[in-house]
Amino acid sequence: MTVDHRLLRLLQLASPMLPVGAYSYSQGLEWAIEEGTIHDAASGEAWIGHVLQYGLARFEAPVWLHLYSAWADADADALAYWNELFIASRESTEFRAETLQMGTSLRVLLLDLGEIDIEARTRLRALEPVCFPAAFSLAAQAWDIPAPAALAAYLWGWLENQVGALMKTLPLGQTDGQRLLRRLADGIPVAVEYAQRGEPLSNFLPGLAMASCRHETQYSRLFRS
Repeated sequence: MTVDHRLLRLLQLASPMLPVGAYSYSQGLEWAIEEGTIHDAASGEAWIGHVLQYGLARFEAPVWLHLYSAWADADADALAYWNELFIASRESTEFRAETLQMGTSLRVLLLDLGEIDIEARTRLRALEPVCFPAAFSLAAQAWDIPAPAALAAYLWGWLENQVGALMKTLPLGQTDGQRLLRRLADGIPVAVEYAQRGEPLSNFLPGLAMASCRHETQYSRLFRS
């Protein structure tokens, strides 16, 4: 049996070793724990599941697919549009700083690896600032990873970091964390399928935006968002 090199590249993109600092962000989850909305595994599962279903599936994932298509079509105007739209959708200072820091870090890595063609490198440098979905989708497209699989990996990385944040701030052990991850992961294929259907974009999660804003002034914290 021959292992497809694209699978190895996909694992590389989804790895927590990807040097973009994703582990340092909780996306407001830390404040929800401090405030008491999240207080155990069940409430944490509900929070993360709702963000996946009503936020990532209905906005971030479709935008990611548009960016992937724009890279494939070498469409600089579409890249600029979707990159700017995603950055503008970040409701708080921390949300915006997160996607720009992670996007810039991944851009540096991709340019240093030298495995994307010169035209794509030029378009990548032109995105200033660059959001994380734009850089991630370029890596996937340049490495010939099919969009659905790459988007699933993108969502998996987000989910793994969210569950990791729970485990660092709640009395939640490794086994319980893995159980939680397995249950929540069932929402990833659903999110990918929804994103592919071309439904109108929706990013209305006021509770999440408020949690992120409150986190900015939280007295004691482990995470950067």
